[in-house]
Amino acid sequence: MTRLTEAALGSLPAAVGRPRYDRAALRTGIVHFGPGAFHRAHQLPVYDALNAAEPRWGVVGVSLNSRSVAEALNPQGGLYTLALLDAAPSFEVVGALRRVLAAGEGAAILEAIAAADTRIVSSTVTEKGYCLTADGSLDMGHPAIVHDRVGEGAPQSLVGWLVAGLAARRAAGAGGLTVLSCDNLADNGAKLGRAVAALAATRGDDLAAWIEGEVRFPSTMVDAITPATDDALRERVREVAGVDDAWPIQRERFWQWVVEDDFAPGARPDLAATGVTLTHDVRGYELAKLRLLNGAHSSLAYLGIERGHGVVAEAMRDAALAGFVERLMREDIAPLLTAPVGLDVSGYIAAILERFSNPAIRHQLIQIAADGSQKLPYRLLDTVRAARAGGRSIERLAMPIAAWLRFVERGEGVADPLAAKLVGRPAREVLGLREVFGELVDDAVFVETVLAAKPL
Repeated sequence: MTRLTEAALGSLPAAVGRPRYDRAALRTGIVHFGPGAFHRAHQLPVYDALNAAEPRWGVVGVSLNSRSVAEALNPQGGLYTLALLDAAPSFEVVGALRRVLAAGEGAAILEAIAAADTRIVSSTVTEKGYCLTADGSLDMGHPAIVHDRVGEGAPQSLVGWLVAGLAARRAAGAGGLTVLSCDNLADNGAKLGRAVAALAATRGDDLAAWIEGEVRFPSTMVDAITPATDDALRERVREVAGVDDAWPIQRERFWQWVVEDDFAPGARPDLAATGVTLTHDVRGYELAKLRLLNGAHSSLAYLGIERGHGVVAEAMRDAALAGFVERLMREDIAPLLTAPVGLDVSGYIAAILERFSNPAIRHQLIQIAADGSQKLPYRLLDTVRAARAGGRSIERLAMPIAAWLRFVERGEGVADPLAAKLVGRPAREVLGLREVFGELVDDAVFVETVLAAKPL
C-alpha cells in the first residue's frame, strides 16, 4: 500500500481532511521538544489551522530520548493522520510538523532555536523532564543538570537545551522568544522559567539577565484524552485513507488549551482564532479542571467499580451513577469554585458529561483509580475543606471517598505508592493517615460522615 507522503495527499478520499495550505511555502516558527502523541494530537492541529491563514507556524520537533518518532515521520515529510473519536469518527492529515530532530543532531537543534523565524519553543516532556525538586525548583543534583552545568558535550536535559539554545539565539542577534510549557504541571511556565534562569546563572555571564529581559514563559493548561496508537488504529487508517501511516494518532474530539497571555514582543500566532483561551488566570482554569473533571473522574472510578462497571462510558450509562456525578459537580463542587473570567462553568460541566459518555473512548476505571492517595487530596479533599469552612453539607462528597476506602480495603487492583498502609486496612484506620487527609483526620464531622456513607 502507498505510504502517506506529500505526493499521496492528492489521492486521499474526500472524507479525509488534509492541510489547507501550500506546505512548500511553510516556514518554521516553532521548535517543540517532545513530539509525542499528545503534542501531535493537541497542539499541532491548532498550528495546522493557523497555517491555513498564515503559513509561518511550521514546527520542528526535537526528540531527546528516542529516534522512533523521527524514523516514523521524517520519511512521511512530517505528515500523519489524526483520528477524532466520537460516535462518528473523522480523520484528517496534519501537516504542520516539518521534520523531527533527535538529540544527536545538536547543531541543527541550536540552529532551529536561534533562527530569526522561530518565535516559540515549546515542550511536552512530562513532569520528570523538567528535573525539578519537590518544591518546584531546579534540582542542581540531578545527573542531567550536573552534566549541563559543566557544559561539555550536548545538553542532556530540556532545561540545558533551552539555555544552550537561548545562548545561541542571543549570539545570533535574533532577539527574544516565548517558551511555552504544555505539560500537565501546575504553574508550568513559571517553574520552567525559574529553572532556566537558575541554570543560566551558573554560566558566569549575563545570559540570565538577557533571558529575563527578552524571553517569556507563560503558563498553560492542556486537556484532551489521547489513547495510545495501536494496530487497530493503523488498520482503520488504511481502510479509511487508503495509505499506510507509520504513526497515526487518535484523541477525543474535545480539546482545551488555556494559555497565559504573556508572549515575547514581535510576531505571535493568533491562537485565540483557533479556539485557544488566552487569559491572565490559568490557575483558575487548572482548579476547575482538577476539581470538576478530575474529581468527577475519580468519583466515577470508585463508585463505578463498586457497581461492576469497567470503563467510563459504561459507567455513564448507569443512570443512577451518572445522575449522582452530575449533582456532585453542579451542587457540591461548582459553588465552591471561583470561576475565571471567560469560563462558563455550567457549559464546562455539560462538556465533561458529554466527554465521559463518549462510546469511542474506552477509559478503564481501574486506571483512573490508581494512586488514589496522591490524587484525592487535590481532586476531592480540597473541595471538602472548602465545604466545611463554608458550613456546607459534605454528604455527597463523602460517598466517593468512602468508596475509595472500601476499594483499598478489598485490595483488588489497588496500585498506589501507599499500598502497604492501605490494602486490607479498615476505613477508620486509613482515615487517620495525615499524609492523605491532613488536618481532616481531626475533623470529627468529616470522619463520621465518610464512615456513614453507603454505596450508591
